[in-house]
Amino acid sequence: MESVESQQISIGQILTILRKHIGLIFASAFIMTLLAAFMTFFVMTPKYSATTQILVNRKLSEDMAGAQYQQAQADVQMISTYKDIITSPTVLKSVNTKLEGQPGYKGDVDDLKESLAVNSQQNSQVFSITAKSTDPNTAAKMANETATTFKSKVVKIMSINNVSIVSKATADDKPVSPRTKLNLVAGLVIGLLIGIGFAFLRELSDRTVTSEEFLTDELGLKGLGIISEINERDIRRKIAPKLNAPMAEDEGESRMRRRV
Repeated sequence: MESVESQQISIGQILTILRKHIGLIFASAFIMTLLAAFMTFFVMTPKYSATTQILVNRKLSEDMAGAQYQQAQADVQMISTYKDIITSPTVLKSVNTKLEGQPGYKGDVDDLKESLAVNSQQNSQVFSITAKSTDPNTAAKMANETATTFKSKVVKIMSINNVSIVSKATADDKPVSPRTKLNLVAGLVIGLLIGIGFAFLRELSDRTVTSEEFLTDELGLKGLGIISEINERDIRRKIAPKLNAPMAEDEGESRMRRRV
């Protein structure tokens, strides 16, 4: 079985590689940050959100006041069922009809379902409906229409009147996406990682011998000598005076002959 030699890279070697390719790493980080900024400001469409809150609470008569706690727990458990009703075609089709023509609204039930989020906290009788749209006013109307339609239809579906709207959604001009700072930081980090990856890939794929120590220490070879690299311009500078000297002597002799 052939033995496999594993090459270990020390921290010093890693730092040396990073310093050697620092330009490549910075260039990669700069390009990816610019790309993230371009996508954030010029490609991604800003989206706005609006939230309305709904309370699930059935009022009991005075002679059933002792069962109030059990009824509250039952209302909490009903919220999961109410979530499914809100996102059902029965509710969304009616909401879709009321939202047609609103700015930023595509007029599709599937898109409406994806734009809605129903959230609740544990052991709470209040849950919220959050709507997102490219227009803040449309987002608020989307959430309010969904809550109002659900409240009117749940009475017929469940034969229970225990739903009331706690707070209506209002338009917010501050977009919730895209998140500019997060996108720029993500672009910077991704660019650095790509640059570091390219630096190590370039270093590992480089088979050029750059020092005598690599031959003697790494490969175990003996150095017989060093051939220095001479620039072509230096060679021409050194040869040119020698070539011009005989030509000057010949020109001098020819002049003397002419005079004689």
